[in-house]
Amino acid sequence: MAKFKLDEVDHQILDMLIDNTRVPFTDIAKKLLISAGTVHVRVKKMEDAGIIKGSSLTLDYKKLGYSFIAYVGVFLTNTSQTHFVLARINDIPFVTVAHVTTGKFNVFCKIRAKNTEHAKDIIFMLDAIEGVYRTETMISLEESLNDKKRLMHDIFSSI
Repeated sequence: MAKFKLDEVDHQILDMLIDNTRVPFTDIAKKLLISAGTVHVRVKKMEDAGIIKGSSLTLDYKKLGYSFIAYVGVFLTNTSQTHFVLARINDIPFVTVAHVTTGKFNVFCKIRAKNTEHAKDIIFMLDAIEGVYRTETMISLEESLNDKKRLMHDIFSSI
């Protein structure tokens, strides 16, 4: 794959798409004073280069009744069980993120639950997976920072 160099127009397109992945290319074009075709071509090039990987939808889990967030560190009996355990974790829909990690935990998970009772049930599901030695849980009191743009802007300013 050829190395792809982003310019200021690409940065501005990405900035707008991060805010709203569903913004029409015509709206982006109007704001940047370029044609919608140019936006389309640039987005396609960034997709082909692997810079843009799909698009996502952000759900308000609080409005859906899943406002309780916890992070669960999973200790495995043996690291060779990692893939097996991850496959079982994947079967638990309330685990929304899982990372294989170094350090204290073998796997680090983010769970979303309705309340503390529901979270307890999810943690017990994780504990019951064959190969899980134990878990350690941290409850999120509030999400204080979740900014997809800060790093992107820093990367662009250092190019």
